[in-house]
Amino acid sequence: MPNRLANADSPYLQQHKENPVDWWPWCDEAFETAKRENKAIFISIGYSSCHWCHVMEEKVFENQVCADILNEGFISIKVDREERPDIDKYYQEVYMLLNRRAGGWPTSIFATPDNKPFFAGTYIPPESQQGSIEGMGFIELTRLIARKVAANDADILKNADEIESFIKQPQHPKEATVLKEEFYKPFLTQAKSNYDTRHGGFSVAPKFPHATTLHALLVIDRLYDDKSAKAMITTTLENMTKGGMYDLVDGGFCRYSVDEKWLIPHFEKMLYDNALLSAVYTDAYLLYNDENYLKTAREIADFWHNYMSEDGLFYSASDADSEGKEGTYFVYSYEEVFTALSEAGYNDAAKMCEAMSITHHGNFENGKSIVRFEDEIPEWFSDVKIILQNIRAKREYPFIDKKVQTSWSAMLINSLFKLGVVDAKYGDMATKSLNLLLETMYIDEKLYHTTLIHKEPKVEAFLEDYAFLTQALLSAYKYTQDEMHLITAHKLINKALERFYDKGLWNFSDGEFSVKAEVTDNTYTSSVSIMVDCMLTIATLLEDEKYTHFAFKTMEYNSYELGRRPIYYPYMLTQVIRYIKEDRVIKSSLSNLTDNAYELAKIRYPFVLYKSEERNDYMICGKMSCFANTHDVKELNGLISNSF
Repeated sequence: MPNRLANADSPYLQQHKENPVDWWPWCDEAFETAKRENKAIFISIGYSSCHWCHVMEEKVFENQVCADILNEGFISIKVDREERPDIDKYYQEVYMLLNRRAGGWPTSIFATPDNKPFFAGTYIPPESQQGSIEGMGFIELTRLIARKVAANDADILKNADEIESFIKQPQHPKEATVLKEEFYKPFLTQAKSNYDTRHGGFSVAPKFPHATTLHALLVIDRLYDDKSAKAMITTTLENMTKGGMYDLVDGGFCRYSVDEKWLIPHFEKMLYDNALLSAVYTDAYLLYNDENYLKTAREIADFWHNYMSEDGLFYSASDADSEGKEGTYFVYSYEEVFTALSEAGYNDAAKMCEAMSITHHGNFENGKSIVRFEDEIPEWFSDVKIILQNIRAKREYPFIDKKVQTSWSAMLINSLFKLGVVDAKYGDMATKSLNLLLETMYIDEKLYHTTLIHKEPKVEAFLEDYAFLTQALLSAYKYTQDEMHLITAHKLINKALERFYDKGLWNFSDGEFSVKAEVTDNTYTSSVSIMVDCMLTIATLLEDEKYTHFAFKTMEYNSYELGRRPIYYPYMLTQVIRYIKEDRVIKSSLSNLTDNAYELAKIRYPFVLYKSEERNDYMICGKMSCFANTHDVKELNGLISNSF
């Protein structure tokens, strides 16, 4: 018999509807029931493509003993962190406070009947392991908590009160410092310190792609022609696409690599990673003219369009697991590939398997192999890829989370506009998707965060939705010069300032949970930094200095940490440099701007905007004045360089 989650829209909550746990969705009734019945509250936060969330479901939430304890002594609440990132951010702060380290998913929160948290964990196995609180299993832990809460244990209630009061105290920077262009120098030093000279990337295993670090290095190389920045970019981009974390068969990046070589991934694919990396590879192609970068950017866009979209809207993620195991869909046995190649008429199947790193013993678990090329990818792979796709087509495809999320969708739309300067079909795809996203999520001038396709959205937008959608709208204006995109972007910026801004500080949400927005670039780019980007753009385009002021106050508020540890703020670093050096605006006819989009995108200076005017030449302007013009688009790069 399904539990209450059967009525939820969230695909993650739907995955738990058959659990024997008497789950509640997040709602007032659940908390009222806990208070009335004097029961502890258990809050479990996860997302649909989270591998360890699936493990906890299998080991704990489908375990009848665990379910019986929860049903008798707790009100159990399931939260999709992608649907309600405000709730997740709040409880990640709780976890950090209680454990003095960052949390993760699944997040397991225990709270009093008044919903004051006192214990936070991640994955908790059913059985105890060491007899200590750290090793206490779910069964022992929940029995202990249920017993203490039922007895109104004074220590638990006191601790919960102390935790709540501490969380409610706002933390402000100790001081500010002068914004300086030279902030990029400690950034480079810190990036080099983290950099893996052999395989690229900016950490030891597990390795994440760090798209915003790469983006900042691209900006630095464009401005300062820095050889070390270029080396870090090119080595990382080339190693990441050898195969493994990058899926050479279907396209698209997996979430992260568990080894230092980018070989063994956690196989889930997230929209935000792929959106940001498509933009990085496009920018790298435009700067370095390497066709392999363009190929990767196209493959990412094509994968999401072909596998992960419906009616022009983009799905959020695909799972790592299928047929009950991680990676089953993605990996190959030597025998199946050798046989398929031989049957297709290839006489050198053994050598081809070797080139693809497909061996008898395998490079993954249980003798299976992940397709990977240690050297350059041979021309024959484009045909062999189809054979490998056909093998996969007979398998169960990993679960797809079909949520449409405004922020993540806007990230990909922004990247598609960028890719559209190389191939117009991607620009058309971006325009179509943007219009459909606005139609779906921006209703009666109210923006929403997430929904399922063809369903009415319910969760109102957070700062990240305003930020990334505004950025996508400003990209749309840049490449199409459609004034409606600029007008809508202007409205969203004003609404975001009204809802989330307070003297340099930005909140992520302003409803039930008013949580501070992250300024560091963690899982993806900080929405605060994207807002700074958008405000600087709108200030230049509308010649309205109040938006420059809001951008400056935001950067000033964070300047002390930004100056000391810029590696944690790569996107904001680029905006500090932009603020100091200022934008350049190219004014010309609409036909000049659209017909020469590729040449314009090749301009080395990274902070260039466009404005269409009735003129045949190209006028180059700063914020307050224009200072050069030419009829030759190829002269623009030199004229802009000479303007500093």
